[in-house]
Amino acid sequence: MTLEYPLWKKAIILVVLVFALLYSLPNIYRQDPAVQISSTGNAVLDAATKDKVAGDLERANVAIKSIELEGDRLLVRLLDGDAQSKAAELLTESLGTEYSVALNLASTVPDWLTAIHAKPMTLGLDLQGGVNFLMEVDGKAVAEAADERLAEEIKTMLRDKNLRGSASRSGDGVLVTLRSADDRKKAAGEIATLAVGAQLLDLPGSADSFPMSVKMPPEVRTAAMDQVIDQNLSTLRNRVNALKVAEPVIQRQGASRISIQLPGIQDTAKAKEILGATATLEYRLSDYENEGRIQDVLQTGRAPAGSKLYFTRTGQPVLLKRQVIAQGDEIVRATSVIDPESGTPAVSILLNDAGGRKMLRVTEENVGRPLAVVYIETVMEKKKVDGKDVITPRVKEEVISVANIREPFGKNFQTTGLERKEADDLALLIKSGSLSAPIYIVQERVIGPSLGRDNIEAGTKAVFYSFLFVMAFFVIYYKMFGVVTNLSVLLNLLLVVAIMSLLGATLTLPGLAGIALTVGMSVDANVLINERIREELRAGTSPLASIAIGYEKASGTILDANVTALLGGLAMFAFGSGPIQGFAVSLVVGILTSMYTAVSVSRGIASLFYSGRSKLARLSI
Repeated sequence: MTLEYPLWKKAIILVVLVFALLYSLPNIYRQDPAVQISSTGNAVLDAATKDKVAGDLERANVAIKSIELEGDRLLVRLLDGDAQSKAAELLTESLGTEYSVALNLASTVPDWLTAIHAKPMTLGLDLQGGVNFLMEVDGKAVAEAADERLAEEIKTMLRDKNLRGSASRSGDGVLVTLRSADDRKKAAGEIATLAVGAQLLDLPGSADSFPMSVKMPPEVRTAAMDQVIDQNLSTLRNRVNALKVAEPVIQRQGASRISIQLPGIQDTAKAKEILGATATLEYRLSDYENEGRIQDVLQTGRAPAGSKLYFTRTGQPVLLKRQVIAQGDEIVRATSVIDPESGTPAVSILLNDAGGRKMLRVTEENVGRPLAVVYIETVMEKKKVDGKDVITPRVKEEVISVANIREPFGKNFQTTGLERKEADDLALLIKSGSLSAPIYIVQERVIGPSLGRDNIEAGTKAVFYSFLFVMAFFVIYYKMFGVVTNLSVLLNLLLVVAIMSLLGATLTLPGLAGIALTVGMSVDANVLINERIREELRAGTSPLASIAIGYEKASGTILDANVTALLGGLAMFAFGSGPIQGFAVSLVVGILTSMYTAVSVSRGIASLFYSGRSKLARLSI
């Protein structure tokens, strides 16, 4: 049996070695703590902004590494985390609400590695830390929305039961006014069925006005808040998935808050924008009957009954009907497209059945009349009040288009008038689901590794020195074949890191345990090969034949042992979650690489050392 190894197999080993070196190399470059500045409106990011930021930081004695203007963002690299926090706080105050200031981790990987899509592994929260957002649901908005829905349901009930009256939200409940005491009594019975648990109270009225207060008890309010929190948790998970953040932690905190931890997040400005955004669309008919009264409305501030004054993006006033035809929660799907007629960005909209029926009915009845699209976004503003940061929501409403209805349409249509970025972001928000209530970020901070920096450094040292000890032991015990074993194990480790980096895997502490386990399995495989070679030598087989026979006999056993472990890893990945999946990924990748390096690579190295030496008298093993 010959030890010769085919040239094409040696070429593959060389390619694998180059691949492992290139794609594991980015992991040696540490990320810089940074502050990212982007425009939130019409503010311009230019050299003047860069100079202002540099001047502000210099006056505050905040040491920086560099300031880079990269397209639509300004990236300030800092020396450490303390400087990063101080710079973010300072710039948030000095730049105002026209700019978004976000914490970031800036890559230091060279451009030539980035060009070949070589990137470092994302480290999990337990190893690297990340960004923590504490978000709060607007409880007042939840209660108001519930009262608005109840008022609409009561209006519908009154109309269906032929009861003369009205219903509107008032204070912390709904005010229902009937025309007679008998109607009020009938309405109370219907409302008790409609809103189980509602507290009904007759109020003083007049000869033709019999008001009644409808309030939901605190336990119903709490249940509604719980439902909103659950819906928002689901929506936020979808939005985080759209950001492609691996192994995030999203959980409820207290009565109205949600904690979101994003490990190793790069673009925190984008994360803040997507997580807290409540952008949506409303479709309303134009109040064409009162168009001539717009100047009076501007002067008096009073719009006609059933109408509301809006403004277009160019500042033109528009009167629209208060009745909403369709809105965000009725949108099933939204896709960012280019309008084939105008060549401008648009969003292709698909409504649910209820929204589609309303849209079809309204457009059939109003062909030739204007239909307006209102873009609504909740913007959170931070202000200093008595020396404290107070965050208040500001609703931004703009009419993005007003066009005559040329023909009836229902569920499918296009909305134009958006800029490209707005169209893309709006489509993403609607795909991931609209938030049930406004939610805003009350705290943003960089969190350290949950295990503590000292523990991680101690663990890294322990792994490093134990690895050196094992390598030294192999050289002493197996001599030259110890060197072969060490080289194959090192390549296995590089290959695992390279593949996990290329796959975009997140490395957590369980993942490190998986890598350590696979390195151990690779060592075991080499021990098996070395002992097989020793057995052949003791049986009197020639040195070169012993090497070839040892590899042949050990290969089958190694394959059987690793396949069973591989099936276990696949099962953990399929049925596990979170840390279990992280462990499974590193285990599966490590098993596949260790089978290749322990058998093919180590044999290739051995053939490189010993092939062509036909008169070899003894082996150093």
